Amino acid sequence: MKLVNADAIVVGGGAAGMMAAGHAARLGAKVLLLEKTDLLGKKLLITGKGRCNITNSRPVSDLLECYPGGAKFLRGPLHRFSNTDVIHFFEDLGVPTKVERGGRVFPCSDRADTVVSALRRFVLTSGAQVQLNAKVVEVLTRAAPAEKPRVYGVKLADGRQLTTNNVVITTGGKSYPGTGSSGDGYELAARLGHCIEELFPALVPLRIQEQWARDLQGLSLRNVTATLLVNGKVVSREFGEMLFTSFGVSGPIILTLSRAAAIALRQGAEVKLRLNLKPALDEKQLDNRLQRDFQKYSRKQLHNGLVDLLPKALIDPVIAEAGIEPNQPVNQITKEQRTRLVDTLTGLEMTVTDTLGLAAAIVTAGGVSLKEVSPQTMESKLVQGLFFAGEVLDIDGVTGGYNLQAAFSTGRVAAESLRY
Repeated sequence: MKLVNADAIVVGGGAAGMMAAGHAARLGAKVLLLEKTDLLGKKLLITGKGRCNITNSRPVSDLLECYPGGAKFLRGPLHRFSNTDVIHFFEDLGVPTKVERGGRVFPCSDRADTVVSALRRFVLTSGAQVQLNAKVVEVLTRAAPAEKPRVYGVKLADGRQLTTNNVVITTGGKSYPGTGSSGDGYELAARLGHCIEELFPALVPLRIQEQWARDLQGLSLRNVTATLLVNGKVVSREFGEMLFTSFGVSGPIILTLSRAAAIALRQGAEVKLRLNLKPALDEKQLDNRLQRDFQKYSRKQLHNGLVDLLPKALIDPVIAEAGIEPNQPVNQITKEQRTRLVDTLTGLEMTVTDTLGLAAAIVTAGGVSLKEVSPQTMESKLVQGLFFAGEVLDIDGVTGGYNLQAAFSTGRVAAESLRY
């Protein structure tokens, strides 16, 4: 395809980029979407475990509480293009949605490729041109004396230069670099004078020191509470599902806690996770439950007397952490030992040694400083005609559809704010 000059060039074909390109074209702009890989929406295909959690159904005021990074900045964009708007947008594209636990919104197909295909059609039917395998290495600007620089084009890796009055950088973060999110946007922005807030992984699995935890690889727990402690102080607490892995722990509640863990680890703090395996019971209720089970299995050994209370794989680690011999007969368990069991069941501790890093993170925290971007337009305050949207900005949300919502909202606002 022959490349032509455009009213706007969008750099990056992910969620924010496709939204920005398609909507700007619908508004009448001559748009060119440049994607450095061979496919639009590569990262979208793996989001939500391949199901693509496009947004969350909670009220917008509640949504804003779910962005540890950038909540104040997002207030305007989320109201201008809300979660309800996102749902209607996809339904208009032929993608009906459903709401699941925690307000998570998925396509009824349970397939991320349904969402990606719809977005690709949206871009093309809106009239935007798309060029794949086109890497932008520089945003070209010029400035008259005593004026801010102004965008006039981009330079590609193959040496070609394209002219435009508007460039929208939607290159994503540095997570899952195999999908194209390798941090190019940060370099482009930095060259133009933008401050890049320190990057670190958010929504990322955690490495655990204790071998017993790694030996539980594949075990999934539901309805548990995980508490994050930094230097012995409680920082955050989450209730829900988690997963043990070969390196430590993952799953929704772990991912949500991981941002604070990553910050603490960077500061050299001691980071621990404390699991309450039975949060629905207080200590007295749990002790009563143990006594009932012990009566039922009075002739069994202890590790066979907890089969009604815990998953089989978790029984011996809990007993070991409580400092009790697993082969001890149930009818010989003392009150003091029972108390230790209760304490362990409600406070099973693990030591966090590291995260899996940016390459394994669902979201990158940090990015283009929000102080240098207008939340009303997504335009740079430093360079006229330069816009940002999506994960390249210093914005990150918890798990549950919030990050894609931010990408769609900021991409939409950027499209509506272009200079002609």
